[in-house]
Amino acid sequence: MSDLAPFTLKGRNPDVLSCIANLSNDEVFTPPEFANRMLDTLAEAWAADNDGADIWADSSVTFLDPCTKSGVFLREIAKRLIAGLESEVPDLQERVDHVLTKQVFGIGITQLTALLARRSLYCSKNATGEHSVAKSFDDDAGNVWFERTKHKWEKERCKFCGAPKSLFDRELEFENYAYAFIHSSKIDAHLDALFGGKMQFDVVIGNPPYQMTGGAGGSSDSSIYHLFVEQAFNLQPRFVSMVIPSRWMAGGRGLAGFREQMLSGGHVRGLTDYTDSAAAFPGVQIKGGICFFLWDRDQAGPCNLTRISDGIETEQKSRDLGEFDVFVREERALEILKKVLKKEEDSILSLVSGDTPYGIATNFKNWNEKKKSGSIPLHLINRGKRSIGFVRRDLIKKNATSIDRWKVLVPEAYGAGESFPHQILGKEIVASPPAVCTQSYLVVSPFKTKEEAESFASYYRTRLFRFLVSLRKITQHALRSTYSWVPLQAWDQVWTDEKLYQKYEIDQDEIAYIESMIRPMEASGE
Repeated sequence: MSDLAPFTLKGRNPDVLSCIANLSNDEVFTPPEFANRMLDTLAEAWAADNDGADIWADSSVTFLDPCTKSGVFLREIAKRLIAGLESEVPDLQERVDHVLTKQVFGIGITQLTALLARRSLYCSKNATGEHSVAKSFDDDAGNVWFERTKHKWEKERCKFCGAPKSLFDRELEFENYAYAFIHSSKIDAHLDALFGGKMQFDVVIGNPPYQMTGGAGGSSDSSIYHLFVEQAFNLQPRFVSMVIPSRWMAGGRGLAGFREQMLSGGHVRGLTDYTDSAAAFPGVQIKGGICFFLWDRDQAGPCNLTRISDGIETEQKSRDLGEFDVFVREERALEILKKVLKKEEDSILSLVSGDTPYGIATNFKNWNEKKKSGSIPLHLINRGKRSIGFVRRDLIKKNATSIDRWKVLVPEAYGAGESFPHQILGKEIVASPPAVCTQSYLVVSPFKTKEEAESFASYYRTRLFRFLVSLRKITQHALRSTYSWVPLQAWDQVWTDEKLYQKYEIDQDEIAYIESMIRPMEASGE
């Protein structure tokens, strides 16, 4: 982008935004190169829809970053517009003032990031400052707005973002993470009030905060990035482009409705998926990867997908995002899945329990190391290791009928890491009756005999089983729904991949692909 405009920061060091530290893995500053890739994608779509017209040469197009942090999107958009409008507005200062006052707008997520964004865009923390490149503002904020917003508490949680009142009802000196853009039920009117006039944005673009830290605790913190995306859609701009975690494609608590909207709505025109987030944001690991999309208000059709994995870019034209309830990221995987589903067999979901199968939380303390009268074995994780304790039978109020049946316990979570091949799932436990477990496991049952349970365990360990799970498991958690595409088998034999490959007509190239993705798994020995 250095050759686009004479509008430069003279005498200053190389781009500070290329090396600025992230606030956290959930509030990630966007590298300039990544922001420019998104802008290139936007410009290509605009040209395709407007007889080759250059969006950066249009003085009427308006842009909003509703969650600006470093100001990189605003700055790069401004640079492009200032270059593109040169023939229409030859005077540089007049051109700069037009772009900065009429075309480029932002909402800071904190006071600090608003100042940083203004510094990136105006070369001054105040739009009216001595060193500001804009000369037509009469307000220090310019078009980068920030004021502390309040949560709307209902039943101890914010009605807009779900933040718990106990954590975020804070004094003024502490950040409360009430992001202005998603704390309004009438966003059009809200933006009109913020920017002092009737606003209709053509493009909404940005990198929103990913989750409400402290929302539920630890890895279960509440996702909020989808709230920014949905609010952007409510504005009905021509285009929306945002950076979000890829985990929405197959999982995420509270994201089912958002996923359906994205996959089935037909408006996602382009999707660029980084299976390893570090390829997009160096030094940052976001489980499941990262992606950016281009949403087109006026399109209703297939999507062009670019997948970036191990430094290799693969393009898939005209993918139907809504083919399934989750998105299968890789074309080869999709073909294998279709071969399995073609058999139209029932799923093993009928055997798999939901979360917390016996109502015993992971941090349950009311168990004993030694067996006492009336107690039964309890499989749990104790100090990071698998253990067996004992719990009173009368404490089990949920799924009590399965206590005295053969079952297979499968870990609810398993961190596979970012490199291939993965194991995908933790090792199983064939549990003889009577037995229960904590929330750390799901229960697969009932089986009439030990032999049936061991037959299922052999199936669970096959690469094909775990490959089918991997298509729906995008983070470490393997909830019941991740088993939806695994078909039922007869539990009268030891299952092997060779038997399954033959049954489902998996060819040699597909076998090689599966085995490059999924590593062998030995029996647990428990």
